[in-house]
Amino acid sequence: MESQALSVKPSFIQKIKQFFQPMDLTQGKISKVLTVFSLPIMLSYLLQQVYTLSDAAICGQTLSADEVAGVNDTFALVFIFLQFAFGCTAGFSVVTSGKIGQNDLAGTRKSFATQIVLCGTITVVLTVISCLALPAMLGWMHVTPQNPHVYQAAYTYCLIIFLGVFAQMFYNFICCILRSIGDAFTPLAFLLFSTILNVGLDLLFLVVFRWGVAGAAGATVLAQFLSTVACFWYTFAKYPYLRLKKEDFRLNGRDIFSHVSLGIPLGLQYSVLAIGIIVMQAQVVRFDILPDGFMVEGNPAQNGFGAANKLINFMMAPLIGLGTAMVSFCAQNLGAGNYTRIKEGIKSGMLMMLALYVVFGGLGLLTSLGGGYQYLFLSPDKITPESIRYGNHYLYVDFPLFFLLGSLSVLRSVAQGIGKPLFTLLGGAGELIARVVIGLFLPPLMNGGPINALGSSWSYVALCLADPGAWLAASLVVGIPIYYIIWKQRWQYLC
Repeated sequence: MESQALSVKPSFIQKIKQFFQPMDLTQGKISKVLTVFSLPIMLSYLLQQVYTLSDAAICGQTLSADEVAGVNDTFALVFIFLQFAFGCTAGFSVVTSGKIGQNDLAGTRKSFATQIVLCGTITVVLTVISCLALPAMLGWMHVTPQNPHVYQAAYTYCLIIFLGVFAQMFYNFICCILRSIGDAFTPLAFLLFSTILNVGLDLLFLVVFRWGVAGAAGATVLAQFLSTVACFWYTFAKYPYLRLKKEDFRLNGRDIFSHVSLGIPLGLQYSVLAIGIIVMQAQVVRFDILPDGFMVEGNPAQNGFGAANKLINFMMAPLIGLGTAMVSFCAQNLGAGNYTRIKEGIKSGMLMMLALYVVFGGLGLLTSLGGGYQYLFLSPDKITPESIRYGNHYLYVDFPLFFLLGSLSVLRSVAQGIGKPLFTLLGGAGELIARVVIGLFLPPLMNGGPINALGSSWSYVALCLADPGAWLAASLVVGIPIYYIIWKQRWQYLC
């Protein structure tokens, strides 16, 4: 009797382990590869928003209306520096993905070492600049000592976050390294750990110790730092070929330039966006300022806009996560010379984006019913018909046009993945110009005069149009050269 080989089904533990193995993005059916690779990244981004929302929810239930307004007003300022850090690490990782696509393990380690040096340098520079410029930046947003409770809350929260920027920088860095080698599940696992830890520390610092705004910021920094240490330890234990040697740190100008030329433009592009967001946030503050210079009681515009903005950031997370997956997909296939696969990947990515737009844009609109989302971010005493009006107007403008954001996320990531940082920088410039022009000039035009707490609803809607206007402008700027190179198959420009 002939013996027959029995197929052994993998155990549950083995199946779990398979999820933590790097994926080769240069092989396999594109739609399946992108779905499997992008899903944990999208979940990571959603979880990262849960991380942020937990802060907002606990702060909204425990802090005063002025303190909540102060924390909300810091979003754009924090965005400047943290997004610069995120953009740099995302750009640096394109080099790593290319080395993986070429199966160059020594080059992968060299890229890893180069990024450690660059991230350390950037961290020092960002920390010094952000802390020294903080009072002036708050002034740009009309957050001044004239309203001391709002000002002190904003200053305290920002200062602690800026002092802890190293934790965010190196967390983003190690996650980008893992994604560049095709491991999207490990960042998700450590983000889950960080989120749970952050919620626990928030409750401890805010509810038990009652440390207020300082406790909320401190919990965020500490949770990120502990997660970063754990993720680095796991990475070196899991992937022996990433364990750095002394010779890996013998860097030359070419090593530095190859990373800086991709990372710095993307970092600038991300942080430049914050300038437009600051303009928008500063205009929102004006809707809470009476003609005599004092704030409206309860700060309904700032709190309503802030709650809606947090909901929008949560719903956009899958779209941004899909874009992040596209970076590694394009970079690995660029390294392997699979140019046609990049083109097909863009098609699949756009179809996935449209499906996400329908689901998350629709869910976002549903949460606006009765201003329900505000009960997550604000205690009932801070929710008023005015805060709901301001928040819902913002949602009604952004969610129907979410496909513009999705298109931008995919196209910008493709440009980044194929090593064309100038495209992303020009896209950022287009986004900045559109947001600033719309945010500064359209509301007063619609109001027939300067903006203040007596401004019309239409002037506020005009301000909200700065978001989709910026997405459209950036998509056009980034999409045109991508169409020229990839759709017209001028592959020589990818070499």
